[in-house]
Amino acid sequence: MEEKKFDANSIIGFILLGAIMVWFMYTNQPEENLEEAQNTEQQEVVNQKIVENPTIETATTIVSDSLALAQAKQRLGNFAYSATLNVDENGTTVLENDVLKLTFANKGAQIVKAQIKNFKTFDSLPLYIIKDANASFNINFGTTSNRIFNTKDLVFQPSLNKNGDNSILSMRLKVSENEFLEYRYELKPKDYMIGFAVKSNGLNNVINSSSEINLQMDLTAYRHEKSIKYENQNSALYYEKEDGKTDDLSVSGEDSEEEEDVDWVGFKQHFFSTILLTDTSFKKAKLSSETLFKDEATDSIFIKKYGLEAPLALRNGEIDYNFNLYIGPNDYNDLAAYDKGIENIIELGWGIFGWINRNAFIPLFDLLGGMISSYGLIIILMTIIVRLFMSPLVYKSYLSSAKMKVLKPEMQEINDRLPGKENAMKRQQETMALQRKAGVSMLSGCIPALLQMPVFFALFRFFPSAIDLRQQGFLWADDLSSYDSVYKLPFNIPMYGDHISLFPILASIAIFFYMKMSQSQQMNMQQPQQEGMPDMQKMMKMMMYFSPIMMLVFFNSYGAGLSLYYFVSNLLTISIMLVIKNVIIDEDKIHAQIQENKKRPEKKKSKFRERMDEAMKQAQAQQAAQQKKKK
Repeated sequence: MEEKKFDANSIIGFILLGAIMVWFMYTNQPEENLEEAQNTEQQEVVNQKIVENPTIETATTIVSDSLALAQAKQRLGNFAYSATLNVDENGTTVLENDVLKLTFANKGAQIVKAQIKNFKTFDSLPLYIIKDANASFNINFGTTSNRIFNTKDLVFQPSLNKNGDNSILSMRLKVSENEFLEYRYELKPKDYMIGFAVKSNGLNNVINSSSEINLQMDLTAYRHEKSIKYENQNSALYYEKEDGKTDDLSVSGEDSEEEEDVDWVGFKQHFFSTILLTDTSFKKAKLSSETLFKDEATDSIFIKKYGLEAPLALRNGEIDYNFNLYIGPNDYNDLAAYDKGIENIIELGWGIFGWINRNAFIPLFDLLGGMISSYGLIIILMTIIVRLFMSPLVYKSYLSSAKMKVLKPEMQEINDRLPGKENAMKRQQETMALQRKAGVSMLSGCIPALLQMPVFFALFRFFPSAIDLRQQGFLWADDLSSYDSVYKLPFNIPMYGDHISLFPILASIAIFFYMKMSQSQQMNMQQPQQEGMPDMQKMMKMMMYFSPIMMLVFFNSYGAGLSLYYFVSNLLTISIMLVIKNVIIDEDKIHAQIQENKKRPEKKKSKFRERMDEAMKQAQAQQAAQQKKKK
């Protein structure tokens, strides 16, 4: 057996290696015991390699590796071990199901691409919520070796596994093989909700518990819709507190707030959202929203910039948080199915308006959508059903108007008989007595109109939130969720825009004729003009012109589905009013009924009416005394 001999090359290699070892030990004297143990372990590996192969090539390689390790140690401190794992810093891993395609970067262990697969942008491109570094997820923390780290700058080791049909991606930032910080993602089939956990293992001696650990999440939201102005109006940062209350930041301009006990934060982009949910409420959360879209004349690819910053608490010296991350469409039924309150990110209106949408219009819309494929026809049919349902109120209002019209000559006679300011109280008293005997009330005409207002406002919120209308065409409109431009203007008109939409024009014409008919009806209900009172007729004429103009200007950039609804709704209301006026209402019969009511003995006054009459008498007496004193 040949005996191994050391040559000159080996001796030179040992000398170089010894110099490196001395320098390495000198520069790392302050490190903790944990790091010293790692150095000893690494040194044993180096010695073993030299014994096995004592050549200049081995020594040179070891010197190079030791230099790299020393540099990593200087840069990464406790996490230098992760640099020895040969993980590609620019590497990525893809998780994908039928509805989502997510790309995760080794650097930062965060999502660098998020594609919603079954949707397109307004210009038919793949729809990405995250791409080209428009988003960031980071945890900032300090270590016991007095270093500050940002996870977005560190390289994690990925491991992709399967759990049944679920795909699981584990990404670890290692101190040693059994000590690490882990991001764990789980994606189910056909689901937009991503299971997400952030946990550390064995880092209680590494993470500095006395320094703050901050979660930071940012998103610069891409434009996805044809009308960037309308998309911006319907985009905002939403959040829900531990008590179940949902709120939002300003939908325009720049705003920031600090909230306590936050359960989830959502970055809403009209029809799509990125929502971070936590099982352990954020005790404090700094939220920010900035509008990047300035005006329609400026072609912008971004609409808003959102931000979240929240401190994380340690449990037994470790990070242990279970999150969920939703990246998907704002479909009310799908979001409500998670039973986490995130459906409240869809703005359906507060109070009774939201209640009507949730319990009436969404079920009705879904029912019609299951039977009819054209969403334009669904809107028309839905409008017909709503107007027919509201027609008894229209009839009640018109009937009251007809009664007041028949009674108006007698009210005018009271005005003529009791002229002047000094008779104002007596005149009002007699007028009310006449209306009471005839069975007519001003409120009977006003209340039906007021009862229709919640429906009006509920639908105003419903149609802009209905994602089913997105990119659905009808007649000349290619997208019922956006404006229906029929002519592109060569310039931009402030507040109006750079295009002409047809449905708002038709809706404005319809509302003009509806207001004209309503004005005639209201004039019948109006009492004869009294001295010192504003001219109601002039005010109503102004409203008749003001409402259509407002509709024409502001709805030009609104969704065509909303304008289509108002157009059809006003046409139906006009038709119902004409039928009631010309077919159902008989003014001669109404007059005869009023005269019959006047002959009946007056009912016993209620206590409230007695008090009202007494108050009017006292006011009348005071007025007479004041007039006498002046004379």
